[in-house]
Amino acid sequence: MAEKVLVGMSGGVDSAVSAYLLKQAGYETAGVNCRFFRFEDVFCNKTDTDVDDARKTAEKMEIPFYVFEFFDEFRENVIDNFISTYEKGATPNPCVVCNKHLKFGAMLRKAEQEGFDKIATGHYANIERDTNGRFLLKKGADITKDQSYVLYCLNQYQLSHTLFPLGGMTKAEVREIAGAINFVSARKSDSQDICFIPDGKYADFIQKYSGRIYPDGEFVDMNGRILGTHKGIIRYTVGQRKGLGLALPAPMYVKEKDVPGNRVILCDNETLFTRELDAEDINFIPFDSLDAPLRVKAKTRYKHTEQWATVEQTSQNSFHLTFDEPQRAISKGQSVVLYDGEYVVGGGIIK
Repeated sequence: MAEKVLVGMSGGVDSAVSAYLLKQAGYETAGVNCRFFRFEDVFCNKTDTDVDDARKTAEKMEIPFYVFEFFDEFRENVIDNFISTYEKGATPNPCVVCNKHLKFGAMLRKAEQEGFDKIATGHYANIERDTNGRFLLKKGADITKDQSYVLYCLNQYQLSHTLFPLGGMTKAEVREIAGAINFVSARKSDSQDICFIPDGKYADFIQKYSGRIYPDGEFVDMNGRILGTHKGIIRYTVGQRKGLGLALPAPMYVKEKDVPGNRVILCDNETLFTRELDAEDINFIPFDSLDAPLRVKAKTRYKHTEQWATVEQTSQNSFHLTFDEPQRAISKGQSVVLYDGEYVVGGGIIK
């Protein structure tokens, strides 16, 4: 009997082709569009054309189609976390949180309740199984689209019940397939924004959604000297130079945020570099825990280039990482992800 696979279909080209490939491979395939929020709840006038596009694609392939709603789960795990992280002076990564709790958490649980064996998504990554039966996460073949960074948090159960049909493909190949089949999403552009903040104005969203006022405060240098007035502490991120609204004799950048004092601390570019960080809420993939220091390559942002470092686990839920060379603007709240060649070793949230 063929395995039953439920494909998360966003309405985009990647998930559409994923569903097509699985059906062609003989899986008993169905599609689902997960609704995580109502547009009116996040102050957006956009209409939900994505679910219509996903449904049309499923109909074209003659596969069943579902719509799951996870409004409460998304609000509690993603939006509330996003806001509280900014309020604490850190910089969140909502896609990582969503993958962990929603796409490979709530959606997987719901799929199993509906009788499916596995779920699938259009992520550019690969899952392999080693000789000991452990599931490994590997980079996608298209390095320009590789999404392993935002998947480091997946555990063994989630990996064992997930398929990534596009892992060995390039984006060009995916669009070629979609065009040949005449999918409605074949020429649809990729989404670049945070899904619940499509205009990119995250600080305005936070203020409106939370109903809280984030008052003006002081810009200060590393010695505490006042340099000017900021427009609310949530509006600034580590490493930022543009948009400070200051006339200074030399370029200065956001070093950190003093939340209790409502101050944004600025520094020169050189001071932004550091070699060490601590991470919490960690997850390892090839093993459960780290018994000794390990040489890895690591990156602290999705678009960063991996750099050599040494990682040492410091508690059940934390590790310390030391880079060989200083790295610029390491930001708490972001994810640091560890690699061994093409394979993801794990990662955690920078604290």
